[in-house]
Amino acid sequence: MIEPDFVTATRAAYDTVAVSYAETLRDHLASEPFDRAMLDAFTSLVGAGADAGADAGPVVEVGCGPGRITGYLRQRGLDVAGIDLSPAMIDVARAAHPDIPFTVGSMLALDLPDGGLAGLVAWYSIIHTPPELLPGVFTEFRRVLRPGGRLLLAFQVGDEKIRVEHAYGHPVSADAYRLPPDHIADLLAAASFTIDARLVRAPRQPELEKGPQAYLIASTTADPEEELP
Repeated sequence: MIEPDFVTATRAAYDTVAVSYAETLRDHLASEPFDRAMLDAFTSLVGAGADAGADAGPVVEVGCGPGRITGYLRQRGLDVAGIDLSPAMIDVARAAHPDIPFTVGSMLALDLPDGGLAGLVAWYSIIHTPPELLPGVFTEFRRVLRPGGRLLLAFQVGDEKIRVEHAYGHPVSADAYRLPPDHIADLLAAASFTIDARLVRAPRQPELEKGPQAYLIASTTADPEEELP
């Protein structure tokens, strides 16, 4: 199977910036109350509160990068693992969080069983997928989530393609997409998700040039064959 060009370009870009990316964003969550609020809401909805324990079920962060969000979710009690396209990012994640399993993989075809996850997080990781391919990505997310499973997305708001040629102190060559929250919500509904919450916030330093930031939490709905007659 021939790999799409955007996948090859995205992997190469994140392999290049892996160490610098991790260093730059290591303490970023401490200054981002909206990020933490949505992650904490997701954690609570998945069921990793004080009384949930092992019953909360497995969660995967797809596009985990150096594992900073994965690590935060583990600290909040989730049984969490990470998947990323970039082998260099996975190496950094494993070094930073040796107690969390990380694997190389693609959101286009997750090496995960049907209906096995209680939750899935894609934190600014759908932004490199051409928008016309997102329906297939969301169908794949739905496949690996159990009934009632939760999905958390984060992405930049807009409706345009951005050419990224420099990032985290390195020359790179990749595309990123700004996405309209209403359209993403419609795509999720078409993939049998129900939107539980959405938040669009103003950009903060140092993301002013990236515009507003969006978060969506959704839950899986029953497949037609699962519904009662």
